[in-house]
Amino acid sequence: MGTENKTFYQEYEVFSKRTPSASFQHQFSLLAPNEQMALVMAQENFMRREPVYDIWVVNRSNIRGLSQEEKQTLDRIDNKEYRTTKGYGYLKKKWRHYEQQMLDEKEILSWGKEKVNG
Repeated sequence: MGTENKTFYQEYEVFSKRTPSASFQHQFSLLAPNEQMALVMAQENFMRREPVYDIWVVNRSNIRGLSQEEKQTLDRIDNKEYRTTKGYGYLKKKWRHYEQQMLDEKEILSWGKEKVNG
């Protein structure tokens, strides 16, 4: 009988979104005897507080997280700076240097005078 009391309530995670175009956000966890009761409890909680377009209730045992070994695969490789915008920071300096070396209109027109005068 002691083990039945421990497993009678299950943990559920509640997600909601306010509008049809919004993304789901985790709101809270709750204990309920079954999925239907968890949904009713989640609805009751939200109806008192704010308008909600949709609610998801997910049994926590159905949510799988990454193991420690799997989390290590998420580490970024150090030589991938080109994937972030900060990897292109040097281009502004390079472009400024290039612009300073560009020919301006006066310089181009002066070439014609040299040939005519020469």
